[in-house]
Amino acid sequence: MAPLSIETSRLLIRWLDFDDAEFIYQLLNDPDWIRFIGDKDVSNLDDARHYIESGPLDMYRRHGFGLNRVALKENDKAIGICGILQRETLPEVDLGFALLPDYRRQGYAVEASRAVLEHGLTSLGLPRVAAILSPQNLASANLLGKLGFSFERNYRAEPNSSFLDLYVIDLLNQ
Repeated sequence: MAPLSIETSRLLIRWLDFDDAEFIYQLLNDPDWIRFIGDKDVSNLDDARHYIESGPLDMYRRHGFGLNRVALKENDKAIGICGILQRETLPEVDLGFALLPDYRRQGYAVEASRAVLEHGLTSLGLPRVAAILSPQNLASANLLGKLGFSFERNYRAEPNSSFLDLYVIDLLNQ
């Protein structure tokens, strides 16, 4: 299976690799990542490489998709991640995204997400994609609205975990 490579008007989207460890360390230690996604206990570059190996690389091997590196087309600077995930706690695939603070509110997340969703439909044959987020994450909820997602229900990944909001999009009717 060939690694993902998507080019949009402003972005380059590709699979993550170990060369992205410094970027992943920075992103996963962003206070908003920790607040809305959770502390992944990435405290050094070795931890970042382990996160890449046990998360994205493992998902690429098992499913052929996962979280991808999002970079500026003009200089290939990594600014975030965006991809489709298959979580053990969710029966359908879901869209995940996060950007470094300096690159938020500039349309990059919408651009990357649209490209990833298009790839999901045309290359992976995914008719429906979910997204889960903390109810307090209003910026992500707004982004999902721009993409055409609709709130479906509250969702709890595990019996004693906090409720999340579950959004869905039917890619065949977009």
